[in-house]
Amino acid sequence: MTQAAARLKVKDHDGVTVVEFLDKNILDEFAIQQITEEMTRLVDVENRTQMIINLVNVEHLSSAALGTLITINNRIKSKDGKLRLVHISGQILEVFKITKLDQLFEIHESYDEGLKAFK
Repeated sequence: MTQAAARLKVKDHDGVTVVEFLDKNILDEFAIQQITEEMTRLVDVENRTQMIINLVNVEHLSSAALGTLITINNRIKSKDGKLRLVHISGQILEVFKITKLDQLFEIHESYDEGLKAFK
């Protein structure tokens, strides 16, 4: 496992990049900017287009953080890649449903289910 940035843990699992947020609350504009830059680098520079974002530690996301997820999803799709979200807490999942983001993203309850979606 490598520490890609202070706010993300990034690892590789059979060709799938797994990104985990270290912060419980992703609300701060500076933190979101750092996350956006790091995730953009993973997709655009390192060409990691098979990605799971594991939200297991996350309790709160701001609308700007949701915007980052949408942007990264669009970048990955433009490169014929796949993005999967896993372990979304009930409160955050409710926001995804209200905003219809659950129709934009492929969401899986568990990490293993997310990995299987790439096979």
